[in-house]
Amino acid sequence: MFKSWLNMTMLAAESQQVIWLRLVKLGAGGKRAQDEAELMVTEKMEAATDAAERLMTGQSPDSVVASYRRKVRANLRRLSK
Repeated sequence: MFKSWLNMTMLAAESQQVIWLRLVKLGAGGKRAQDEAELMVTEKMEAATDAAERLMTGQSPDSVVASYRRKVRANLRRLSK
């Protein structure tokens, strides 16, 4: 139970960092902002599909959270450069 709570809490914190970094990038405008916006929408659609597939195949909600966290951390690393 504690691990699930910790994973959800960390997902929330890491997501806020990615949101802030994306807003900074989008606010700068230009080609890089356009590319980021397109990537963001694509990633969200893929993540939602992955989550639905996991749940339909009987995987735990915690596996969905763990999957989202991996994707969020990858974005955090990329956007922090």
